[in-house]
Amino acid sequence: MDSPSSPRSCLSVSPASPSAVVLLYSKELKKWDEFEDILEERRHMSDLKFAMKCYTPLVYKGITPCKPSDIKSRVLNSEEVHYVIKQLSKESQQSVDVLREEANEILEEMSHKLRLGAIRFFAFTLSKIFKQIFSKVCVNEEGIQKLQRAIQEHPVVLLPSHRSYIDFLMLSFLLYSYDLPVPVIASGMDFLGMKMVSELLRMSGAFFMRRTFGGNKLYWAVFSEYVKTMLRNGYAPVEFFLEGTRSRSAKTLPPKFGLLNIVMEPFFKREVFDTYLVPISISYDKILEETLYVYELLGVPKPKESTAGLLKARRILSENFGNIHVYFGDPISIRSLAAGRMDRSPYNLVPRYIPQKHSEDVHALVTEVAYKIQLVQIENMVLSPWVLIAAVLLQNQPSMTFDALVTKTLWLKSLTQAFGGFLAWPDNQPVEEVIQSNILLHSNIASLRRDEVVLRVASTNSNMVNGLVFQHITLLMCSAYRNQLLNVFVRPSLVAVALRMAPSCRKEDIYSHFCFLCDVFSDEFIFLPGNALKDFEEGCYLLCKTEVIRVTTKDIQVTEKGNAVLEFLIGLFQPFVECYQIICRYLLKEEDSFTEKHYLAGVRKFTSDLLDQGTSQCYDVLSSDVQKNTLAAFVRLGVVQKKKINNGYFLNVNESAAAKLEDTLVSPSPRSSAFKTSRIRQPFLSYRPYQFR
Repeated sequence: MDSPSSPRSCLSVSPASPSAVVLLYSKELKKWDEFEDILEERRHMSDLKFAMKCYTPLVYKGITPCKPSDIKSRVLNSEEVHYVIKQLSKESQQSVDVLREEANEILEEMSHKLRLGAIRFFAFTLSKIFKQIFSKVCVNEEGIQKLQRAIQEHPVVLLPSHRSYIDFLMLSFLLYSYDLPVPVIASGMDFLGMKMVSELLRMSGAFFMRRTFGGNKLYWAVFSEYVKTMLRNGYAPVEFFLEGTRSRSAKTLPPKFGLLNIVMEPFFKREVFDTYLVPISISYDKILEETLYVYELLGVPKPKESTAGLLKARRILSENFGNIHVYFGDPISIRSLAAGRMDRSPYNLVPRYIPQKHSEDVHALVTEVAYKIQLVQIENMVLSPWVLIAAVLLQNQPSMTFDALVTKTLWLKSLTQAFGGFLAWPDNQPVEEVIQSNILLHSNIASLRRDEVVLRVASTNSNMVNGLVFQHITLLMCSAYRNQLLNVFVRPSLVAVALRMAPSCRKEDIYSHFCFLCDVFSDEFIFLPGNALKDFEEGCYLLCKTEVIRVTTKDIQVTEKGNAVLEFLIGLFQPFVECYQIICRYLLKEEDSFTEKHYLAGVRKFTSDLLDQGTSQCYDVLSSDVQKNTLAAFVRLGVVQKKKINNGYFLNVNESAAAKLEDTLVSPSPRSSAFKTSRIRQPFLSYRPYQFR
């Protein structure tokens, strides 16, 4: 049950010499399983009968599930928690009994109270809700069968993508539907403010963790031992989100490593023979929180979770959110991933209960596993027709004829499939009907008026909504769907942008600029660290496959046929380049030290002024997601210096580095005659990491 076979690549020379590489990359076409609409049966069966069905899930090696109270008792009496309490007692002069009581309180705050009655209640309620708001919930049955076998063999960790609060509810609903053990789910403390709801969630398997532990050694010891105890005993699949929080922009967020370290540790310490990691991709035709996300990206504080807020949200029951596709990836063995990669013998040199700092090898392995899981999640994402429509509309603002939209969407459909994207396109319907139905589903973003498809950039009453510009709300909402396409297109898009930036058609120049772009935008998109050459090969392979470029031993040449594709790919990625340019310009105006809060407010005002003056059309830079990613990249590149003063962090701009980066990001014209843009500035000729310092 190892991971699916990865793309194959054969190189004639060392990766250090890209100019001599003969492109021999090949990518296996993915075979997609048949999806089953699980709601089809629900629509023809009593919800009460479904909730009260005989539920006897198979568990790990036939063990008898223990009570939640037994798990808590094992944690409190574990050698690891006892050891940490004794050490803290010596350091803080607090009695062991006081610290033990504190550990008990931490457990009471975090632990779940999994009960069959609550599971049945949610099964009944969610069945009714899902049938009301979704047309279909499609699941790959082969993935379910593999998961069923994995659960009986070794402890299992479920790692879903995270786009909506519906994610964890949907997974529990699906596992109950297929008579699989309902998972225990790592949840944020946000829900604890909803007393009745939080108790129901506890009883359905949720356990609660603080967003940050603040160096609290006791909390970390109790929490990690709690998770490991559930994992070691095969009590239930453990579920958490590698991204840590919901993605507001529909791009996969960089992974968090804390929980992954915890669930891999029992294997490192030989407490379990193996553990399976199961990547799960959840794709939505229409995201329930799309409007809320845009408000947050535009600076409106996230509303606190509350029972009153939940009751207000019941209006969604009258809306249609289309289809959901849930793809269960192949269970991935930690044992097979670690084979030949790390030496577990150091863990035998000290008692297992003594906390140890992980070695560099372990850290590298955990990092690689996290990124590989996310890349599998991305690969298994299902794209709806609306994703293509949104990408076309954004490059043809503010409107285009319906016939032109049909033509360009069909063209993009072919390109997406050629690039290996899985597109949920109903082939039994006329193209015009597919596009019309998707526009209707997203009527809050676009509308069909006679023969024109128009983005809804103005309200009927006002250009402002809740203090925000209506146009910005619509365009950012639309860009979130476009971002889903970039999951498939990011590598060929970066090759296209590198072709435009490079001073020649020599492969080494283009590869140099590709590496530069990957480094700058590594906070925006998921790249496996140290994998730049393979990413470059993949991008080139896809462009060769579609006859956009020709790759020789030393050069990459654009074909006449490839001009339209390159223009589209550059247009798809160009908003991110422009965002970073604009923020460079803003930073060059900053003279004194500033905080991140000041930076976010300043960038938003600076950008709003540019948009109002008509000197920029780059609305994407209004997104706090882009602003924070840009700042993180600039700190990493040395464009911004971050210093801790007293209890806060202050930022200073390295003006020469910022000016150089802005200059580098300005795209000169490519060599193809199809591009009419004049050359503006000459970028650097060879890329070196952190060369802006």
